[in-house]
Amino acid sequence: MSNPYAEIFRVPGTKGFSSAGFIARLPIAMAPIGIVAMLSQTHGEYWLAGAVAAVFALTNAIASPQISRFVDRYGQSKVVAPATAVSVAAFLALVAAAGQGWPIWTLFASTFLAATMPSISAMVRARWSGIFRDRPELNTAFAFESAADELIYIAGASLSVGLAVSLFPQAGVLASTILLGLGTAAFLLQRSTEPKVEALAGMLERGSAIRLRPVQLVTLALIFVGAIFATAEVSAVAITEALGQPGSASFVIGVYAAGSFVLGLILGAVNLRMPLQRQLLIAVSVLAATTLPLLIAGGSVALLALAVFLSGIAVSPTFITAFGLIERRVPASMLTEGVTWVMTGIGIGMAFGSFAAGWVVDNFGPQNGFWVSVAAGVAAVLTVTLGQRSLSGEGADTASGPVLQPAE
Repeated sequence: MSNPYAEIFRVPGTKGFSSAGFIARLPIAMAPIGIVAMLSQTHGEYWLAGAVAAVFALTNAIASPQISRFVDRYGQSKVVAPATAVSVAAFLALVAAAGQGWPIWTLFASTFLAATMPSISAMVRARWSGIFRDRPELNTAFAFESAADELIYIAGASLSVGLAVSLFPQAGVLASTILLGLGTAAFLLQRSTEPKVEALAGMLERGSAIRLRPVQLVTLALIFVGAIFATAEVSAVAITEALGQPGSASFVIGVYAAGSFVLGLILGAVNLRMPLQRQLLIAVSVLAATTLPLLIAGGSVALLALAVFLSGIAVSPTFITAFGLIERRVPASMLTEGVTWVMTGIGIGMAFGSFAAGWVVDNFGPQNGFWVSVAAGVAAVLTVTLGQRSLSGEGADTASGPVLQPAE
């Protein structure tokens, strides 16, 4: 039996843009938790660290879809390069502001400008879609990128925290900035796989992808999933510090990815017959259930790592089914923006989760931060449960192509 992942990478150029895209989108996971780790050490207040990280994530959530609409109109190279340049410069200013004790407002101002970071995940999926549109290989490609995204969110966060606590507070954000600049440059230099503007121009006539009900539902569900990520990260940093082992935070966050990444790749290679909306409901239900052990896992680093490992099992399946639904429910001409809305939904969730968890940790202790994860898990299940009819395409064949469902 042939390896479906090997097949998609036989196409010239796919290894190059996928590898560069992986590096270029590591910062979307490294930056928020890197900001938390940096400012919690330089300023000693988790609420401030969470608030600055929230400004980044919320501003990026607003800016990224608009950047993606410009990308669909003018092309990836013409839009992504200047947007990335602004983001890199602003991140460097943030590092300087934190290290040199500049006024608090400079932290927020530089973070606001840094949020022009484009959604490289959407750009990567647009390239896969241009290569494999209306072919079964596209599902495998999306599954691979979903598993890669999950690894990026967990491993990237682990790397950022590890650098900040083992080297110096700004190390995580600084490394993220370097990867953003180099990875994006490498991605944009590969012009042969860049989607043609004409192929995506129909989006301008159809309006915004966020008007489609499935995009709204999946984005909302992943807002809550993003909150679970951020809560686990902030709480892990706080708990390991309280246990007197701050360096182990990197390990604890890293094990989040271990089981989930492997499980995601396996599921991506299997052609399940269950409707995607039901697969998504099962995935978020498991994700919600596995937040419960986190509430009693603060006694030791080993127990915390085990609970976090279990909590990460359903992350990759959630990503795979969520983006599979977007691919089926959004027209190809709106795919870049549709994917961007979902990706920024994760960012919004991480912003709120980071701030909420930081506030809870400051006021009620490190262990209680995980209550934010529990609440977010329940909300994700309710969202997907109530949206089953819309996510199913209201009776349409999910394999027949995208179905437009504007919100009322």
